Amino acid sequence: MIAFVKNIGDRTIANDNRNNNRNNNNKAIMNERIRAKEVRLIDQEGQNHGVIPTSKALQMAYDADLDLVLINPNQEPPVAKILNYGKYKYELEKRAKEAKKKQHTVDVKEIKIRYKIDTHDYQVRIKSLEKFIAQGNKVKIVVMLRGREMQHSNLAFDLANKFLKDMENMPVVIEKKPQLEGRNVTLYVAPQN
Repeated sequence: MIAFVKNIGDRTIANDNRNNNRNNNNKAIMNERIRAKEVRLIDQEGQNHGVIPTSKALQMAYDADLDLVLINPNQEPPVAKILNYGKYKYELEKRAKEAKKKQHTVDVKEIKIRYKIDTHDYQVRIKSLEKFIAQGNKVKIVVMLRGREMQHSNLAFDLANKFLKDMENMPVVIEKKPQLEGRNVTLYVAPQN
């Protein structure tokens, strides 16, 4: 729904209410924007003052030259804290960055082979598999079959089982045993925790 239309020169600017709502959702509810009649107040030292009227809590925040910020607006009455909002926002962003740094995303690496593979090429694939597992990634091994090779799917299963046999001394968990998916025989392995 369009709230208003404003002409500036030869351009028309429309203010869309949906965009305004999106921008307001990520801002904290603080100071005069708090609509509750009373709040459970925690001051800047961390002391709990219990349930007090919002106007009194706001006055205490102004006296301390700080902001009154709703920490948990979903409770009844909502929890508000007296703090420096700029510093609070900075600390939240800093914690989020630290958590993101420590987070390791697990990728699914793919090794594609044909069942007519040479022994040296097979050894190269095994080394790649070891490297991927050491990095903590899951591995999808695909034995591709083309055309009339579908008649020899048992050879593709034999190759997949050879992979399993060679992985016995590696710290891996077999997530999905070899099975035929379309024209490919696939096998999923993951590192042991």
